[in-house]
Formats: sequence, structure tokens, C-alpha cells
Amino acid sequence: MMSRICAARRLSKLALAGVLSFLALVPLAHADGPRLQSGPVLPAYRQECGSCHLAYPAGLLPASSWRRLMDGLEKHFGTDASLDAPTTRRIDAWLQQHAATGGRTAQAPPQDRITRSSWFERKHRKIDPAVWRHASVKSAANCAACHAGAAQGDFDDDRIQVPPGLDARQRRAFQDD
Repeated sequence: MMSRICAARRLSKLALAGVLSFLALVPLAHADGPRLQSGPVLPAYRQECGSCHLAYPAGLLPASSWRRLMDGLEKHFGTDASLDAPTTRRIDAWLQQHAATGGRTAQAPPQDRITRSSWFERKHRKIDPAVWRHASVKSAANCAACHAGAAQGDFDDDRIQVPPGLDARQRRAFQDD
């Protein structure tokens, strides 16, 4: 009887170790997780999109939003961001493959703006609106102002930096509850 119990415990420990090993290989790519980039960024995406703003992790928007953004590059938030057809197709295919597929990011936010998504608004609800206009931040779309690892898709709450120049009241929103 005792050897069966020991064997069952060993088997349970092996199964648990197997599950944990598998989970270590699964990238975190959801809006509430710290890492939103599930693999290497397409060089053309980093070069073309990242030349004007952060090459936002594809997991921040659903495929439908990325498709509309790529289809409207000639009027991309008030700027002509047109690209040649082969580059557009390559970037669009990569965005479609790496877009958000579930959770809060599966629903397209208003105007396909990341900063208008429900999860973004929930995560930033304590931020004073004046912070977004501060010279060291400039806008809610400037993720790197607070998230040093934003370019790598790292938005972990434990690694947030308070932008320089904020007053004491504005800095309080960055403190843990």
C-alpha cells in the first residue's frame, strides 16, 4: 500500500513538473500580462512603424483593428504613412498572425486606438489626465515614458518608471495600492 502511495506521489510530481515546463515555453501575450510581444518583431514593422512611434506589440489590438489601420495608411491618424505594396502586405500578414485573439484585446477599441481600449483605460484609470500632456510624457500613446521595456513588449507593472518632472500628486498614481 505504501509503495503505491509513493509511486502515485512521484507520478504527480512528474506530471506537475511536465506542466510547469510546458508553461515556461508558452509566451505571455495578453493585455493583462506583462509581456505583449510573443516572439521577434518583424524587422520591416520595427523599421517602418517604429520610425514614427513605438512599434506597438501586435497583441495590443485584434486582427480587425490591424487590418483597418493597414488599409488606411494614407490617413493614419492624420498622417500619410503609406508604404509600398509588398511591405504593406508583409507587415499586415505579420500583424494578423500576431494580433490579439482573446480576452479584452479581442474586441476592437473605438477608432482602433490602443489608448481607447477598455483594458488600457482600466490599467491607467488612476493617471491624472495632465500626466498625458506633461512634457516628459506628451501623450497616452507614449508607452516608453513609463514602460522602459515597451519596445520589447514588456509592460510589467513592477518595472514602471515615473516620468521626470511630475508633481507629488501626479506621482502618487504610480505607487502600488
